[in-house]
Amino acid sequence: LARVKTTAAKASSKTEDFRIKNADELNTQLSNLKKEQFNLRFQRANGQVENTGRIRVLRRDIARIQTVLTEQRRAAQAKG
Repeated sequence: LARVKTTAAKASSKTEDFRIKNADELNTQLSNLKKEQFNLRFQRANGQVENTGRIRVLRRDIARIQTVLTEQRRAAQAKG
């Protein structure tokens, strides 16, 4: 149970870190994460991946960034 709370707290701080950044920075980071995910997928297919948990972390970080980008787009549309 304590593990779940710390994980949720880490996710929250990551999301807050993403919300501070502008769209260009988020798109750059998103691109880098997708490249890393692509490389890990190839490594996994060849049986060479060492840290299998990293795949899951990447997938979730990509989703977080996409969510923040969507929030920013909607906020901009609401203003203008």
